Amino acid sequence: MQTSTDTIQSNFSLKEFNTFGLDCTAGGFLRVDNPAQLSRLPELISRYENYLILGGGSNLLLPDYFDGLVVQIALDKLQTRKSDSDVLVNAGGGLNWHELVTFCVKENYGGLENLALIPGSTGAAPIQNIGAYGVELKDVFVCLNAFDLQSGEYRCFNREEMEFGYRDSVFKGRHKGRFIISDVWLKLTTKNHRINTSYGSLAAHLKNKGIDNPGIADVFNAVVEVRRSKLPDPGQIGNAGSFFKNPVVDAGNLESIREKHPDVVFFELKGPEVMYKIPAGWLIERCGFKGKFKGSVGCYEKQALVLVNRGGAKSSDLVSFAGEIQHSVAAEFGIPLEPEVNIVQPENYGNVISL
Repeated sequence: MQTSTDTIQSNFSLKEFNTFGLDCTAGGFLRVDNPAQLSRLPELISRYENYLILGGGSNLLLPDYFDGLVVQIALDKLQTRKSDSDVLVNAGGGLNWHELVTFCVKENYGGLENLALIPGSTGAAPIQNIGAYGVELKDVFVCLNAFDLQSGEYRCFNREEMEFGYRDSVFKGRHKGRFIISDVWLKLTTKNHRINTSYGSLAAHLKNKGIDNPGIADVFNAVVEVRRSKLPDPGQIGNAGSFFKNPVVDAGNLESIREKHPDVVFFELKGPEVMYKIPAGWLIERCGFKGKFKGSVGCYEKQALVLVNRGGAKSSDLVSFAGEIQHSVAAEFGIPLEPEVNIVQPENYGNVISL
């Protein structure tokens, strides 16, 4: 559904603008598809007590009613600068992420193929430091341009300034609510691609296909097939992908868990201190939530980490169900689960979320 780029729409339905398919209403709505519009935002936002910056509407749990202005970022430019061995890709913050990955693979630009089919916009990728199948956004990130809603000026953030972490960046910390990602620069390869098939399920899928020496298109296709076999299509059933982050524990906590659950699944993370990542989906499934529903809300039957809306659910239903999962996992394993999904509630209104 398209709206005028110059007009603020009142009492606007966001049902088509969030992958959970929640029937949220915004007090005001503005679509931004021209960079020149950004300069107007500080003044427009000042008219409202609350605001929300919206991209693709994935990784987002909206309230039933947002009492404020919702600004959808639809900046979708795409430019490239090639050299002998690599290419710089400049993508608008509102460009669909999977469309960008698809374009790059077709052009034989390597580096994004493992990140195929992740929902949301390109502007969300660095905010969240998206990752999948052994690759993270930070691996190809160069810099980004962001519009400062406080000063009304642009600022460039390089890789170091982004302070990337696991599903984390400076925009989820001290800069949360201040900047809009206008465009992102990525450095990809044009030859001698660094193929990453270290992730178990990806390697197994390629082996089953009889592909021993995969190229970036092979990896891309395999990732798409694996994700579609495990994750529901938001067009068919409302969801925002993985609802919780995979928790990371130290050796002492892991040993305590293994005493009670010797078959616990974990992955070693190398760093200054050795830590261990435990799949949140495994923890949730062990607590009996896989395929469990309460009304329209529940855990997807093929992946417990994905909470779904089968239709007609309210934001409060999902928040309540997620809380039950957190309580159960904490009681059984002593591990607090942190949502990966951005939960928009009255207490955190005013925060910019560009997803």
